[in-house]
Amino acid sequence: MIARIWRATATPPGATAYQAHFDDDVLPGLRETDGFVRAHLLRREAGHVVEIQVITWWESLDKIRNFAGDALGTAVVEPAARAALTDYDTTVTHYEVTTES
Repeated sequence: MIARIWRATATPPGATAYQAHFDDDVLPGLRETDGFVRAHLLRREAGHVVEIQVITWWESLDKIRNFAGDALGTAVVEPAARAALTDYDTTVTHYEVTTES
């Protein structure tokens, strides 16, 4: 299994808007993508900024191509997400899951 990790920041209202976008628009599409396993949306209040981290879990790197295309390291950030965020990574990091309980 592969964990795909992406980070962003937002204002508190922007983080709420991003979560709605993620829940209403991103997750339904992910659930229909072959090889998608699950997703976690994490947020952390850091003063006047909210840090966001998205971890999606995939069967393999090959299956991630169904979602991201051949540029596996490039983040997929839709216009609605960009509008809600103050900053975001343009790349993602992939980790092979070696232990799971």
